[in-house]
Amino acid sequence: MIKSATTLLLLATSLSVVLFSPPPKSTYHSLFISQSFSDNATISHHLFTLTTRPHVAGSPANADAAAYVLSTFSSYNLRSHVVSYDVSLAYPVSRSLTLTRPPPDPPTTFNLRQEIYSGDPYADVANQVLPTFHAYAKSGAAQGHVVYVNYGRVEDYVTLKEMGVNVSGTMVLARYGEIYRGDIVQNALEAGAAGVVVYTDRKDYGGGGGGVKWFPDDKWMPPSGVQVGTVYNGAGDPTTPGWASTGECERLSEDEVERGGDVPMIPSLPVSAADGEAIMRSIGGQVANADWQGSADAPVYRVGPGPGYLNLSYTGNHIITTIQNVFAVIEGAEEPDRFVVLGNHRDAWTFGAVDPNSGTAALLEVIFEFNNFFIGSTEWVEENREILASRAVAYLNVDCAVSGAGFHASATPQLDELLKQATQQVQDPDNSSQTVYESWIGSNNSPVIGRLGGGGSDYAAFVQHVGVPAVDMFFGGGYPVYHSMYDDFIWMKKYGDPMFQRHVADSVEDVECVASILGLVALRLADEEFLPFNYLSYANELQTSTKDLEDEISDKSISLIPLYKSIEELKKAATRIINQKKALEESNSWGSMWKKDSLKVRELNDRLMMAERAFTDRDGLFGRPWYKHLIYGPSKHNDYGSKSFPGIDDAIKKAESLNTVESWHYVQHEVWRTSRAVTHASLVLNGELK
Repeated sequence: MIKSATTLLLLATSLSVVLFSPPPKSTYHSLFISQSFSDNATISHHLFTLTTRPHVAGSPANADAAAYVLSTFSSYNLRSHVVSYDVSLAYPVSRSLTLTRPPPDPPTTFNLRQEIYSGDPYADVANQVLPTFHAYAKSGAAQGHVVYVNYGRVEDYVTLKEMGVNVSGTMVLARYGEIYRGDIVQNALEAGAAGVVVYTDRKDYGGGGGGVKWFPDDKWMPPSGVQVGTVYNGAGDPTTPGWASTGECERLSEDEVERGGDVPMIPSLPVSAADGEAIMRSIGGQVANADWQGSADAPVYRVGPGPGYLNLSYTGNHIITTIQNVFAVIEGAEEPDRFVVLGNHRDAWTFGAVDPNSGTAALLEVIFEFNNFFIGSTEWVEENREILASRAVAYLNVDCAVSGAGFHASATPQLDELLKQATQQVQDPDNSSQTVYESWIGSNNSPVIGRLGGGGSDYAAFVQHVGVPAVDMFFGGGYPVYHSMYDDFIWMKKYGDPMFQRHVADSVEDVECVASILGLVALRLADEEFLPFNYLSYANELQTSTKDLEDEISDKSISLIPLYKSIEELKKAATRIINQKKALEESNSWGSMWKKDSLKVRELNDRLMMAERAFTDRDGLFGRPWYKHLIYGPSKHNDYGSKSFPGIDDAIKKAESLNTVESWHYVQHEVWRTSRAVTHASLVLNGELK
């Protein structure tokens, strides 16, 4: 059984153990780049088993999936257990949508159903897929003439205002894409809309029209396909914001949740491309701009309002129900009180072959070479916040691990170099003549690494609530059948990972590649005497973000000198700790570092680990106190989008709207607050009292 230096906490679905004595570290690092690393039949079997039924959170099927994970852990002799939380989840009770057009056209009542295709192997369990809905949508009725708002972004409403279109009291028709669905609804509310219908446009999800085939004959979303999902703008259980949902705990009432502002206050409903296009044909008025138009064979998109008239009714039910987190632990030999956490959520909106169980499968393969596993959720992070704050080295996330070709990663900046080095050791699964790193950079000089400011997955609680360094990685990116009932094993086998078809025994080489990179990153974090964190990368990133901020507000009387000065201090501290590390390494030339300088090494690693915590503020972002990270956070109007200096950005947006002396003074306050956080990080890296 492999023993790493630091304890590994793996958050996924299944683990297995290598049953031999620990080889030298250089040997078992090579396990993740060898041709024999992955058992393709095993990984595909796990993916197939986990996706045989829809398994939405709180359902018996998801509890069965948890039991499967736990039994797999146990079969590999892992120390594992289940932690349950009683959370408030939302389910649909009833919904209806009727379109009324001018006579003589009769009204249309949409069936709001995703169609089973001929030969669908999951037809017998399709009735277990929940009716299409938005989780946490406002129950009630809404009606009005239809206005088309493109993607429902803030700038789209600005365009409508410039066109003289009044949205107040109307039913908004928006298409998915560009921003988080919860922000689509919130932006519509702020514009005065009565309700929202969101559809999957063929231009974005259906292959662009023009005779293109769809699943199962091609990868594209079928005309009846619907992207479901939550419209909650917070994180975790809405009734327990900031604390864990354990048993008879304190809970907010539904009225208190609504007053908190993170749940929508107008009804909404997701619909298919076919239904959205039918509604679009009922809209008159001005022709929408060219970049608002659909596919080549779609009708001309107009903005309205009307004459089409929509009547929407939705009733949802909020239930306190039990969810299960499955954990396993591989205890380290030298620093067992330090955690490297690998995570993936198990529940899915439907079958979840890509989201999230491709990530689960990747973790299974990593665990095959390890001996530790944890599952990350907001509730678990909230319950264990203080322990994680003092002991967590990093969090490695895989969610939609495989949906196609092409590697992508996001991280907090001190992990950039580690990611680059890991991808240089792994062969590109789509081009054996190059490494993942070489395909990743393409014609650029360096890869594009995103920042973990968005709220799209389990990393949010670690980074934005606690301040734990983190990585999120995947192959592919956005995929057409996202959050629909067509995200099943067949779609993955035919389109998400064509390598399934190479052998009689199903092969998942893309997933193997994700697992290789994930395993290498985890092992280096767990095994190296010094944490492989580079805060010079962080300082350089902050300097670039500050220059962008300066360009944005160059005509305002806002001084960014405090921020620039604090970043210079961070650079000095980062350089100093690099030199201290080199000095310790040189002192180790004649003996074991851990026998000679173990306390010095431990103290230096503490500083590297804790510096990220210093970027958080106990009060959090104004109006969004759960988000405590002042360097990276979700965009105010797009929870999927990552923003540098989110507190400053929020203040700027408010000041641009109010344009008062007080509002711009508050922008300056946020600059000072962020500067203090960067200074605190420098002090932590220096490890000396001021």
